[in-house]
Amino acid sequence: MILIGEAVARDWLAARHGEAMARLEVLVRALAKENEGQNLVSRPSLDSVWQRHIVDSAQLLHVSRETVPDGPWLDLGSGAGFPGLVIAALQPDRPVTLVDSRRLRTEWLARAAALMELTNVEVILARVEDLAERQWHVISARAFAPLDRLLEVAARFSTPETLWLLPKGAKAQHELETLGADWNHVFHVEQSLTDASAGIIVGHLHGRTGIQRKGKAASRKRGSGR
Repeated sequence: MILIGEAVARDWLAARHGEAMARLEVLVRALAKENEGQNLVSRPSLDSVWQRHIVDSAQLLHVSRETVPDGPWLDLGSGAGFPGLVIAALQPDRPVTLVDSRRLRTEWLARAAALMELTNVEVILARVEDLAERQWHVISARAFAPLDRLLEVAARFSTPETLWLLPKGAKAQHELETLGADWNHVFHVEQSLTDASAGIIVGHLHGRTGIQRKGKAASRKRGSGR
């Protein structure tokens, strides 16, 4: 089922998270105002903000074949706050950490969380590479980096029990198929509920296989003899 149109998207969300709709209304209004000063999202997308941004984020709690675990949630490259702010609004008892390397974005995220009266949000201004190592129960990233690059910088935050939820648009299946053999993972692609052409990479990461490392080491050894 693809949720087409603002009314359909809002009705779907209200039926599942009615208690969060007031907080999300605050976010929608604040986003429109903030977008006049900095380009958080494309202006045309504000005409379908519930489908394109709010429900597109909220669906992460519903598309997985497995239960989304409780516990701390890490959202990388949070930008305008999707999906991180939406998840925090839907689950105000869950700690949600939003990370972005741009000061204006993190200032917006902090203001938006305050306007929504969310006390479960932590905003961090940092490059992902500079984050202190810590494990999380859920990791999300929307339009942050290709899958191979994302795993390179963020695998250290994951355990085999961590659930990854990665909206990838039309490139989801391609990114998964071209990931390579150096990662031991159980990922699959779920159909987006808000875009017939989009997919979400879902699953668990079990670490490196060591294949790529050995190949690089062998290459360096051969090169050193020249």
